Amino acid sequence: MSNSSATEPVNDLTRGPVSRQLRRQATPFALGLVAIFSFEAIDLFFIAQLGDAPLAAVSFALPLIWLVYGIGIGFEAGAASCVSRAIGRGDDARARRLTTDTTVLALLASMLIVMLGLASIEPVFKLLGATPELMPLIHEFMQVWYWVAPLDMALWTMLASIRARGNTLLESKLIIASAVINLALDPIFIFGLFGFPKLGIQGAALATVVATGIILLFSWWYLSRRLNIFARLIAPLREILDSWAHMLHIGIPAMITNAIIPVSSGIVVAIIATHSVDAVAGFGIAMRIEPMALIPFYALSAVSSPFFGQNIGGGYFDRLLEARRVLARFCIGFGIVLAIVTCLAADPIARLYTQSDAILSVAVNYIYLVAWSWGAYGIVMSVNAAFNGSGHPLPGVVISSCRVIFVLLPLLFIGHRLFGLPGLFAAISLSNLLLGILAFVWLGRHIRRNATNMAAESNS
Repeated sequence: MSNSSATEPVNDLTRGPVSRQLRRQATPFALGLVAIFSFEAIDLFFIAQLGDAPLAAVSFALPLIWLVYGIGIGFEAGAASCVSRAIGRGDDARARRLTTDTTVLALLASMLIVMLGLASIEPVFKLLGATPELMPLIHEFMQVWYWVAPLDMALWTMLASIRARGNTLLESKLIIASAVINLALDPIFIFGLFGFPKLGIQGAALATVVATGIILLFSWWYLSRRLNIFARLIAPLREILDSWAHMLHIGIPAMITNAIIPVSSGIVVAIIATHSVDAVAGFGIAMRIEPMALIPFYALSAVSSPFFGQNIGGGYFDRLLEARRVLARFCIGFGIVLAIVTCLAADPIARLYTQSDAILSVAVNYIYLVAWSWGAYGIVMSVNAAFNGSGHPLPGVVISSCRVIFVLLPLLFIGHRLFGLPGLFAAISLSNLLLGILAFVWLGRHIRRNATNMAAESNS
């Protein structure tokens, strides 16, 4: 890995109109997410052609997949935050050191996840309520899918360091390339085309492993040889440990924040499983539709971290308050329009995956009840990313923990007991709305407090 910074790409996010900066950074990233989530939706469509049992098996796997992704997002958030703040201070050498060390740490930690995951498939999925009939399919899928973890976590941590430099276009191109390769391999491995063996749902997992591995190798080569964003791999242990500690200060709380969501989803799956396997399959369909709808919010949260990181590094608190207003206006306005459109399209979209009325009913009812809270959830995501970017991750942990422990779980059990599955989905919607309000208010107070403290320090 090179020490040179001659071609290191950096876009200054501390200058120019705030709304335009956020839009310019979020748009290419959103296109990359469109590719990823479109692939996942099509991937589920292919799996659905294998029958209801494979569809249910993958639906049971979703909370575990999100948990692994949540841990990866923690590394990504830590890398984006510490690198963007180094960029904001003008410390390019520190940014390169952090980029290298955080990527290595993500790769090492993910290998531990693989070992733990492979050893715990049976007890974990029994806890989620998977039936003995589904367990062989779950084993087939997860034994291959877990190997996505080290590839994905290393890739996304590298890409987060690029995003921290304000370059979301390159990140988008790499994400789209990964999705295209995955999409091309999916039917080949699943259905056994062109002489390949028919692997079923195991083929879907294998396609993801191969596609992610190809893009990881290319990204490492391009970012190392062409853009020179890495420091030397070998460095004094003290420097490496300092980088890890710096990243984990943000990364660990971010992991906790993002792990809380799949844990709550696992609880929801376990409750739904008490109804029927078809109900779990319906929930799985809704969980593929929802991320597609949330793409603009994911994109905003992804660019919020480097934006807040660079601007807080430079002390531009007025830009942070304006960014907060821009994010809230977009999430509320777009969220309302999104809910209307998605509710109108919920039934025909869900019918692409199943003709079973029992499965269809669960998927559509989830959309009808939860879609109206997506805008508020978008605010929560952006606020958590903003806290991470500013170097203060604990409020994000508190917000997500409060959402699950003190709001969502009590509402889940009350709603389910009184109204069944509709009550369960209504509880998710209400918790999103309440925490969206809390997150917006908290971020405003945080920004003003930091501005006041900096003014007091400069005057003392």
